[in-house]
Amino acid sequence: MLGLLLARAGIDVTVLEKHKDFFRDFRGDTIHPSTLQLMHELGWLDDLLAQPHQQINVLSVMFGDKSYPLPDFTHLPTAAKFIALMPQWDFLNFLAAKAAQFPTFHLLMEHEVTGLFYSGTQVIGVQADTPNGPIEIHAPLTVGCDGRHATTVAAAHFDVIERGVPIDVLWFRLTRRPTDPQNALGYFNHGHAAVLIDRHDYFQTAFLIRKGDFTAMQSAGLETFKQCLADLVPFLALPNDRGHTRIDEINSFDLCKLLTVQINHLRQWHAPGLLCIGDAAHAMSPVGGIGINIAIQDAVAAANILAKPLLLATPERPVPRATLAMVQSRREFAVRLTQFFQAQAHKGLIGIIENPKDMQAPAILRFASGSPLIRRFLGRAVGMGVLPEHIYSPKA
Repeated sequence: MLGLLLARAGIDVTVLEKHKDFFRDFRGDTIHPSTLQLMHELGWLDDLLAQPHQQINVLSVMFGDKSYPLPDFTHLPTAAKFIALMPQWDFLNFLAAKAAQFPTFHLLMEHEVTGLFYSGTQVIGVQADTPNGPIEIHAPLTVGCDGRHATTVAAAHFDVIERGVPIDVLWFRLTRRPTDPQNALGYFNHGHAAVLIDRHDYFQTAFLIRKGDFTAMQSAGLETFKQCLADLVPFLALPNDRGHTRIDEINSFDLCKLLTVQINHLRQWHAPGLLCIGDAAHAMSPVGGIGINIAIQDAVAAANILAKPLLLATPERPVPRATLAMVQSRREFAVRLTQFFQAQAHKGLIGIIENPKDMQAPAILRFASGSPLIRRFLGRAVGMGVLPEHIYSPKA
């Protein structure tokens, strides 16, 4: 997204992706109204929504056998008043295709960054492994967008501040049937919690566990795990006309991928010639499906601040470090406040996981679900986030 916006401003940009494609499962699929609004500002919303996706106007959670609608997005002051569920690889392919329209945008697949290249204390580019051998790419500014295990962060020796997280997540797929409930993402009962993301013909399923409990769960056996899931989401245990259930599709723990949940942030996002954004600068919890949207907001803020300085930048006259600091200053409050609310949500989730009884919805949740005003407020908070960005970077 940042590369696209900078190329749109006439700046020569090279994006390095270590894989040969964007297909990686178990990634965030929730494109929030804040991101959809940015697509609208670029004039691409209709093109994006022509891609396969599902729309959610209201999010609900299930406590026991009762459904509670919460965030209501239908009153947002945006062009798209819903969350779009779209596989992240489709979204990335869409952005890459749009970016390719600009002659100064260059996307290099199978180029894995292995380190930074310095001139004194100034970062002047990266070293990368490619199918044709190692190369160096020089630039007046290097931006680390390489995720929570960022090579750029390690190479720059940035100080990472970790915030303890009590949960991990198991990701796996289950077939979806046309008769399955819609819009109820979260299920809570019997000391368990799960999220089912609708990908049209299957559910991308997140099952929450206490941090470090996966080994113990494996020791308890696959049948115990399957029974927990059946008790939590009963419709998954309903047989089809051939007598098969969705639970039976989990025939091995090898089908479950462990996502180690993190919340952290860099003390400083920048160094001379280097800026980190997205999960490289601040790993987000999957709670709220906000990670991809926060990263997009970072990219837009960075483009707004950096486009004009980069038009004037040269290897001999790089972007001033004070300008890079403006990106962190612009985005840090929104990120840290979002992480605070995610940490509070973790406390509630671990309380659910540690309570094996039949769950009753907390009184505050029942009250919120019954209040249209609160549901609209939650829709604004979840759908738009803290301090949503708008596109002010120039177009060449």
